[in-house]
Amino acid sequence: MANCDCEVALVSGPLDLTSPEATLGAGALENGKQIDGIEYEAHREMAEHQLREIAQEAAERFDLLMIKLHHCIGFVAVGETSLFLRVAAPHRGAAFEAGRWTIDELKKRIPIWKSVRFRVGSAKEKERSARVLA
Repeated sequence: MANCDCEVALVSGPLDLTSPEATLGAGALENGKQIDGIEYEAHREMAEHQLREIAQEAAERFDLLMIKLHHCIGFVAVGETSLFLRVAAPHRGAAFEAGRWTIDELKKRIPIWKSVRFRVGSAKEKERSARVLA
């Protein structure tokens, strides 16, 4: 196994899935520059309409019992969650297939645009960045 951060646990009681954790090397660099986060923009009405259509198609196609599909707009910092997808089906294979299909369709059809915001380190870089943005 390559350098993988692997954590396992047997837990008595509910699982705590509320705190996102950043993983080093997982999408936080672009062309050698550190990313601070991503700014998401959307045509709200069109994006919500497409999200609803995709969810309904997935429910029918995979015989789902439940689907929740949420996507953030605005700034999302590295390590925070921008997409939430939860599906429930009578059989786990259908749930896994529905998840993959839903994400693929979302990337193809949803009018959500993203722009990367790079991390500015030193005071000189911050000053230079502020002048560029002004």
